[in-house]
Amino acid sequence: MTHEQKGAVLVTGASSGIGLAITRQLLECGFSVHGIARDFSKADISHANFHSTELDLASADAIQAGLPPLLKSLDRPLRAVVNNAGIGKMGYLEQLSVADIQSVLAVNLLSHILISRLCLPVMKQRSVLSDLIFIGSEAALTGGKEGSVYCASKFGLRGFAQSLRLECAKSEIRVSLINPGAVRTAFFDDLHFEPGNRAENAIQPEDVAATVLSILAMRGGTVVDEINLSPRKRVWQSK
Repeated sequence: MTHEQKGAVLVTGASSGIGLAITRQLLECGFSVHGIARDFSKADISHANFHSTELDLASADAIQAGLPPLLKSLDRPLRAVVNNAGIGKMGYLEQLSVADIQSVLAVNLLSHILISRLCLPVMKQRSVLSDLIFIGSEAALTGGKEGSVYCASKFGLRGFAQSLRLECAKSEIRVSLINPGAVRTAFFDDLHFEPGNRAENAIQPEDVAATVLSILAMRGGTVVDEINLSPRKRVWQSK
């Protein structure tokens, strides 16, 4: 397959961390990448096939207004959507403000739902193989102390992906969910804990990106329903 035959991929949260790693690997493989994030000013991406759109993914109105023009402007057919955007605000429930709760649910769950809702008609219209890939979390598998709202957002995303997979079963759209454990990114910068310092205590963003590429490369008759990625040795430390 030539690079020109590889389609466009929409990646949310593309300016840093996992999203940036996914973007870079997709570009290396010849895809055109349309990245969405709130701010690209610090993102080091220079590639002819990269296109950035700044949107506040915590705002349903911004998504509803900004995504349709982007979808109409795609330079290649939409091959996949990688819903990756996410934020973390940890603490006991009564310590979180209403604004904290709303922002976590808006970015981690509602943005994924709204973007999928807008992209599905475009993908179904093509009637060729395409992928909806969600980046979830191990927090979707079991609850944790000080993670009530964050876990709720990720449990919700997991249920959404499972249900959407059934809804898309008769189409050419595959729905996959990747649940990473601790990933060594800036996600932990504003939290009071982080993974241990050893290499085996955390996943690298490139590991998640490689998993996305493996899903895209999978034979059309196979669906990766859900895959969990974990550090080989789980160690958490306080800052």
